[in-house]
Amino acid sequence: MHTWLATGLMGRVIRSRRTLALVAVLAVLTFALPVAIAQQGQAAPPTSQVAAVTTAQPAAATQETAPATPAPEATGEANLKLPDMSSVKFLNGISGTTLLEIGLVFCALGGLFGLIIYMQLKNAPVHRSMREISELIYETCKTYLVTQGKFILILEAFIAVVIILYFGILEHLALNRVVIILLFSLVGIAGSYGVAWFGIRVNTFANSRTAFAGLKGKPYPIYAIPLKAGMSIGMMLISVELLIMLCILLFIPGDYAGSCFIGFAIGESLGAAALRIAGGIFTKIADIGSDLMKIVFKIKEDDARNPGVIADCTGDNAGDSVGPSADGFETYGVTGVALITFILLGVRGAHIQVELLVWIFVMRIMMLVASAVSYFLNEAIAKAKYGTSDVMNFEAPLTSLVWITSFVSIILTFIVSKLIIPDLGGDASLWWKLSTIISCGTLAGAIIPELVKVFTSVESSHVKEVVTSSEEGGASLNILSGLVAGNFSAYWLGISIVALMSIAYYVSTMGLGGVIGSPGQWMLAPAVFAFGLVAFGFLGMGPVTIAVDSYGPVTDNAQSVYELSLIESVPNVKAEVKKDFGFDVNFERAKHLLEENDGAGNTFKATAKPVLIGTAVVGATTMIFSIMMALTDGLTKHTENLSLLHAPFVLGLITGGAIIYWFTGASTQAVTTGAYRAVEFIKANIKLEGVEKASVEDSKKVVEICTKYAQKGMFNIFLTVFFATLAFAFVEPYYFIGYLISIAIFGLYQAIFMANAGGAWDNAKKVVEVELKQKGTPLHDATVVGDTVGDPFKDTSSVALNPIIKFTTLFGLLAVQLAVRLTREQGSMTSHVLALLFFIVSVVFVWRSFYGMRIGTEKTSQKAKAAA
Repeated sequence: MHTWLATGLMGRVIRSRRTLALVAVLAVLTFALPVAIAQQGQAAPPTSQVAAVTTAQPAAATQETAPATPAPEATGEANLKLPDMSSVKFLNGISGTTLLEIGLVFCALGGLFGLIIYMQLKNAPVHRSMREISELIYETCKTYLVTQGKFILILEAFIAVVIILYFGILEHLALNRVVIILLFSLVGIAGSYGVAWFGIRVNTFANSRTAFAGLKGKPYPIYAIPLKAGMSIGMMLISVELLIMLCILLFIPGDYAGSCFIGFAIGESLGAAALRIAGGIFTKIADIGSDLMKIVFKIKEDDARNPGVIADCTGDNAGDSVGPSADGFETYGVTGVALITFILLGVRGAHIQVELLVWIFVMRIMMLVASAVSYFLNEAIAKAKYGTSDVMNFEAPLTSLVWITSFVSIILTFIVSKLIIPDLGGDASLWWKLSTIISCGTLAGAIIPELVKVFTSVESSHVKEVVTSSEEGGASLNILSGLVAGNFSAYWLGISIVALMSIAYYVSTMGLGGVIGSPGQWMLAPAVFAFGLVAFGFLGMGPVTIAVDSYGPVTDNAQSVYELSLIESVPNVKAEVKKDFGFDVNFERAKHLLEENDGAGNTFKATAKPVLIGTAVVGATTMIFSIMMALTDGLTKHTENLSLLHAPFVLGLITGGAIIYWFTGASTQAVTTGAYRAVEFIKANIKLEGVEKASVEDSKKVVEICTKYAQKGMFNIFLTVFFATLAFAFVEPYYFIGYLISIAIFGLYQAIFMANAGGAWDNAKKVVEVELKQKGTPLHDATVVGDTVGDPFKDTSSVALNPIIKFTTLFGLLAVQLAVRLTREQGSMTSHVLALLFFIVSVVFVWRSFYGMRIGTEKTSQKAKAAA
C-alpha cells in the first residue's frame, strides 16, 4: 500500500514538474515577440525619451507656444513640488492656505458625526441574547483583522524593496525622502486598515440592534439603524482620508509633498487590495459553506446548529464591510492623488495650479456637507412617511437619499465653483464648465444605482425572470438567466458611462485650459483632466455611497443574529422585553421584515459596486496620463508610439485581458477550494439532534478554514500582480501603457457583468424565500445553487478588480520609472532579461493559484500526510 502510494505520488510530482517546465517554455515564447520587436529598435525608447521619465516637464508643443510662466520640473511623481497655497487669494482676500485650514474643521466635524452615531448605536436597546451573538461575531472579526494586518505588512515588504531600489539607489534621493515615502505608505495602510476596523465595530453594534428593533413588528426602525451605521462609516472614512491629504498639503514642505502623496497612495492601495481580495474570498467560502447545508440537511436559514453560520456572519463583515470601507478609502485617496499629479504635470502656471488645487479640496469639503444635509433631510421625510407604518418599501428611502444627495451636491458644486474660481486663467466661464464636468460624475453616482436596480432589485423583471426560469428548469436555467442579466447590465451601464464621459469631453473642448496650440494654452490634454473630474464627481456623495453599501452587511447580519440568538426559546422573553423595553414582541412579523430588508440590502450592496469600479477605471485614465507625460516629455516626443501602429502597444492591449481573466479565475478557485473544505468539515461535524446551537470550537474551526484559504489565495494573487506589473513595465514602456489601458477596460466590463449577475441570483433566492414562502422546496434549492454561483461573482472577483486596477496603475508609476532608468543606464538587454525573469516568477504564482490549490491536489497531499 505504501509502495503504491509512493509510486503514485512520484508520478504526480513528475507530471507537476513537466507542467512547470511547459509553463516556463510558454513564458519564454510569450515574451519572444515583444522582446524581439524591442531589440529591433521599435520597443526600446531613445535616450532622450528614456531620460524624459526622470525629467518630466510639461513643455509646450513648440517654444513659440510656451507660456510666460515656466512649467514645474519634476523627477517623477515623488519629486513633484507643490506651489505656495498662500500665494493666491479667494473670496475677497482669504488665502488658499486659510481656506484649506478651515477644511480641517469640517473634517473634524465629519469625524465627530461618525463618533456620535457610533455611541448612539452602542447605547441603543438590545436583548442580551442578541448582544452576545454580535459580540461573538465581532471577536471573530477582530481575530481575522489582526491576522490580515500582519499579512499586509508582509506584502508591504515587497513594495518597500522597489521603493528603496528606485528612489534610494537609482534616483539617489536623500535618505530622509525615501524614509518619508515608506512612512507615508504605512500611513496609507493604517488609514485603510483603521476605517475597516471602525466599520466592523459599527456594523456589529448595528446588527444586533436592528434584529432587536425588528421585534416591534414595525419596518422603519430596521431601516433606520443600518443606514445610520452606514452614514457613520461613510462620514468617518471620507473625513479621515481628507484630513490626511489636507495635512500633507498644509504642513509638509512643498518639495516633500509629492513623496508623501505617492507613498500614501501606494500604501492605501495595497491595504485596500489585500482587505478587499482576502475579505471577498473569506466571506464567500463561509457563505457557500453555510448555504449548502440548507440543501444537504434541509435546515432553515441561519440555523444555530450550523457551525458555518458564525463564519458567514464574520464574512459578511470581512467581505462586505471591511472590504468596501478600505476600498472606498483608497478610491477617494488615489483619485485625489491622480488629480493633484495631473495639475502639477499638465497645468502651466503656479497661480492656476493653486486655484485648481484649492478648488478641488474645497469641493471635497462641500461634498461632506452635502451628504450630511441630504441624510438629515431624507430621514425627516422617511420618518414622516414610514415612522408609524406597518408596511414599507425598504428600497424607496434609500433611493431618495441617493437622488437628494446627487441634486444637493450638483447645486453646491455650481455655487461653490462660482465663489472660488469666478475667473480661472482669465476665463470667466470655466467655473460652470468645470462644474458641469464634475456633475456628470455626480449624476453617474445616482444613475448607475438606478440601472443596477433594473437587474438586481427584488422587484426587477430580470430577477423575476431568474425565478420563473428556475420553476421549470431548476438550477440550470436559473444560472443561465443570471448570466443574461449580467451581460445586459454590462451593456447598459457601459453605454451610460460612455455617454456621461462624452458630455464631459464635449465640455472640455469648449476652451478648457485655453485654445489648444495657442500661446494662451495653459493645460495639456484637457479631456484627460475632464475624465479625472468625472471620477471625482463619482465620489461627490462618497459618504452616502458608502452608507448604502454598508446597509447590506448589517441587514444580512441582523437576520442571522435573530436566528442565532434563539430568542424565541428564551424563557419568559415576551414578558421580559415588555418589562425592560416597553413593547410587545411579534416574532413572525420580525422574521418577515428582517428577510425583506435583507433583499433591499442586497440591492444596494450591488449598486455601490459599479460606482467604485467606474471610479477606478475613469480615475486610472488620469494616472496613466502621468506616465504618458513622462515618457513623451510633456506630449512633445514619441507620441506616435501611443497608437495601434506601434506593435508593443497593441500587444499590451491584448495582455491586459489575459490578466483580468486569470484574476477572476484565481479568486474564484480560492473560494471553490476553501468552500469545499468548509463544507467537508461542516458535514462531518454538524449535530442536528440533542443540541440547540453549534459549539464555539466548531464555528471557530470554520473561521480558521476561511482565513487560511483567503490568505493563501491572496498571497498567490498579490505576487502574480506584483511581478507581472514589473515584468510588463520592463518589456517596454508603451507596451505597459497598452497593458494598463487594457486591464481598465476589460476589468470594467468583467466587474459589472459579474457583480450584477451575482446580484440577480442573490435576490432571486430572496424572492422565493420572502414573497413566495417556498423555503425547502426544489425551487428554493435551485435558487440557492444559483446564489452560491453568484457569491464569488458579486463579492469576490468583481469587487476586487477595483483595487487591482488602481494598485497596478499606481505601482506601475514606480515600475515603469525603474525600468526606464535601468534601460538608460544598463541597456535594453538588461531590462528584457529582467522582464523575462519577473514574468516567469509571476507565472509560477499563476500556476500556484490554480494547480497548487486544486481540490484534488490538496486531497492527495492530505492522504500522503496521513499515510506517512
